[in-house]
Amino acid sequence: MKQRLLSGLLAVVLLLGLAPAALAAAPAEEEVAQVLAALDIMVGDQNGDLALERTITRAEFTKLAVAASTSRDTVGDTVAVKPYPDVPQNHWAAPYIKAAVDMGLVEGDLRGYFNPDRTITLAESVTVVLRLLGYEDSEFTGVWPSGQMAQYRALKLNEGISLGQDGQMTRRDAMYLFYNLLLTKNKAGTYYLNVLEPTLNLVNAAGELDRVALVNSAMEGPVVAGSGWQSQVPFNLSNATVYRDGKTASLEAVQDRDVVYWSDSMRTVWAYSDKVTGTYEAASPSITAPTSVTVAGKTYAVETTEAAYALSDLGNYQIGDTVTLLLGRSGGVAAVDEADVAGGVLYGVITKAEITSYDDGNGESYSSRTITVYATNGGSYRYQTTDRNLTEGQLVRVELGSQPIITRLAGIQLTGKVNSDATMLGRYPLADDVQIIDTYEQCTPIQIYPQRLAGVNMTDNMVRYYVLNAQGEISHLILNDATGDIHQYGVITVSDEQETILPNGDVTLSSSYTYDVGGQKLTFSNPSTAYGLEVGPCQAKMSSDTQAERLYNLTERKLSGITGSVALGTDNQQYALSEHVAVYELVNGTYMLSNLSRVSNGGYVLTGWYDKPASEGGCIRVIVARAQ
Repeated sequence: MKQRLLSGLLAVVLLLGLAPAALAAAPAEEEVAQVLAALDIMVGDQNGDLALERTITRAEFTKLAVAASTSRDTVGDTVAVKPYPDVPQNHWAAPYIKAAVDMGLVEGDLRGYFNPDRTITLAESVTVVLRLLGYEDSEFTGVWPSGQMAQYRALKLNEGISLGQDGQMTRRDAMYLFYNLLLTKNKAGTYYLNVLEPTLNLVNAAGELDRVALVNSAMEGPVVAGSGWQSQVPFNLSNATVYRDGKTASLEAVQDRDVVYWSDSMRTVWAYSDKVTGTYEAASPSITAPTSVTVAGKTYAVETTEAAYALSDLGNYQIGDTVTLLLGRSGGVAAVDEADVAGGVLYGVITKAEITSYDDGNGESYSSRTITVYATNGGSYRYQTTDRNLTEGQLVRVELGSQPIITRLAGIQLTGKVNSDATMLGRYPLADDVQIIDTYEQCTPIQIYPQRLAGVNMTDNMVRYYVLNAQGEISHLILNDATGDIHQYGVITVSDEQETILPNGDVTLSSSYTYDVGGQKLTFSNPSTAYGLEVGPCQAKMSSDTQAERLYNLTERKLSGITGSVALGTDNQQYALSEHVAVYELVNGTYMLSNLSRVSNGGYVLTGWYDKPASEGGCIRVIVARAQ
């Protein structure tokens, strides 16, 4: 069977609702239907119904064949003469039948009739598809259709179809046949989909289909949602499939100032709500024709000509202004918010305070005190300020307006357990769109998601700040080393601890450790302290992104196996694996960096090492494998 492994990053596939199907005898109907719809080969009615159980007529199949041909864009709406005696000029399929005849794809019966309303047989449909692939009827020996059917099976065009050669085709059979056609090499040795879309290279050398690129090519837009935006989409949206920020949604969920894309053939709409507000700092390559702009310290590609105009010297916004960028699905600037520059409120922590030089847009520069805020939405933003009391590590609230208002926040602690499905923290529900970051000392904060906190008991100072929305739900949450994910994990390979007795009898201790993190050899030492650390898995607790505060040995747990993101202990308990679990093979006393897929398929004795109990946010950070 052909291997049809779908390519593309899972975050992008899920955002589009395109989770890859498992390899099987035939791909899932939803996958097949989506591919044909994206290519405008087979689409449903106004309600999206493909009527897959219904048989398909010769006229209907011919239309699909023309839509799957390289002449698909040349078919007119009318014909000058009727193609067959039983296909008058005003027949709905006349243009397609005429085009198919001209391409040599179809022919009538011995009496000269086409029989447009008769159900097509598998043998007839296979003959048409082989002609699309460049095969001549004369190449097949024997009585028709024996040669054609043999080639049909040899090319694996039969995946998903269980029908005899004289069987009447259903629309489902036709759907699978055309899908298989796309992933089959033509007579010249080129995958047929790459013949149809020669500039996209949608099927690679291994026969793998890039569905993400295919759906991207079918997308149109964007438009900015607002008054009358639906009239800019060329189909009735009442029965459209709608996604908002990667989740299935209703049309009513699309809000003003969302950035919207659509596919007519797929009857699908994608809306995105990401925005960023801050100082317009720079334009590249120039203010006269910006292809990228820097706002709040981050650079964004400009996605549309409308946005480029608004941010150029001809538009409404100039360098030094506070602007709100509306971001499209790829993170580029789709529009500049002209209706509401305010854009909302950010909560976060200051990660940097410095004097920064800016271009004033007139060829001169000026300097200003600038703070960088890592916000609970996972974004990092820069703001100019005259407040010298704003320093690194402080919690802040930023009200976004023409002049952002930055307010220092006093910590608000909260204790309580996060429930098993991560919907409650103590007595407070977590909002569906809750924003959470974990912080520690001068390390760059990390964004985390509620499920990471499931079962964690928030104690002492684990919560630094929280915000409740109008419904009494936690909408923003800033943590203090609640997960441990901000630190580094690896193995200590050398532990050198020294005790020195001075002439006066005093004893001094010193230590030096070599440790490996991700294959990088690092050192940690202290001239006046020994920590009693052993060679083996460790945590490097970080005080900044590059500086280890100190090292700790991890706690051992014998494992019997690994399934997905869970490890099974020999005590029959399940233990969560870190998303970034470090894996080492121990060979003759030497730790060698490895990976999870290599050691989890048998042949190794596995030991897991965790930093703290799961109830305190811990998980297995390091796995050591020894060959059996």
